[in-house]
Amino acid sequence: MPVDPARVGTTIGPWTVGWTERDSLLYALAVGAGQQDPLAELAFTTENSGGVPQQVVPSFAVVLGFGPGIPDVGEYDPTRAVHAEQEMFLTGPLPAAGQAQATVTVTDIWDKGRDAIVWTETTLVEAETGRLLARCRTGAFLGGAGGFGGARGSSPSWELPGRAPDVEVSAPTRPEQALLYRLTGDRNPLHSDPAFAARGGFPRPILHGLCTYGYTTRILLNELAGGDAARLASIRGRFTRPVLPGDDLVIRAWRTQDDSEVLFQTTNGAGEPVLDRGVAVLRPGSGGGGR
Repeated sequence: MPVDPARVGTTIGPWTVGWTERDSLLYALAVGAGQQDPLAELAFTTENSGGVPQQVVPSFAVVLGFGPGIPDVGEYDPTRAVHAEQEMFLTGPLPAAGQAQATVTVTDIWDKGRDAIVWTETTLVEAETGRLLARCRTGAFLGGAGGFGGARGSSPSWELPGRAPDVEVSAPTRPEQALLYRLTGDRNPLHSDPAFAARGGFPRPILHGLCTYGYTTRILLNELAGGDAARLASIRGRFTRPVLPGDDLVIRAWRTQDDSEVLFQTTNGAGEPVLDRGVAVLRPGSGGGGR
């Protein structure tokens, strides 16, 4: 059997994850903060700028809970395992440094015929206070691991708005972006080893999907929430095609009528979606900025 649907409910943890101000700063740089203007995002990139309290790019929560990766769900080809979807819920801004207890649980295993999607949910609970910091839901696409007769699963409805976006920002990535991003914790050789990437059918190592997710989160926060990390309540999106380090990313976003929910899509320079069906939820502003 390619994968075992009986593994739903399998849990790893809790384990302790700790991070420092330096880790938070490194993550911000790895998702492009300060890349186009080193003075534009000092709240994310420095900890000692006068009058600028340090903030954390909220998508760092996904990295903190990455830990051991997918729990044991059976046999599959790791060169054909890619990130399919990511959803993140936050109770508030992440502290710049801290400790948390992380637990990951397999919640669903979907049979897509030839392939499979495994869903996991990771919770981050602040060690000192017991407060839930974040809940991250991850979908992993396992090529060739389907055919076990399980449920196909479903997706929430989403439709690209038929009007011009309220936000459109072009963000270049750097040729060494994946080498920088891997230092935040994801050392999958798919993003650094040419031979490993070739076995997965890629011409060269690809950029982490979560790096694209981090770029998008940061830009939406800056453009729609004044750089105030406390305002992001949740964000989700589906990875639809690989990004190569050095590619441009174009983030387009549409506000909904009550301005609390944002629909977005991230494309490459050719206009092809790379992070699709995006939805972000913002909390009301408190007057604070961040940039």
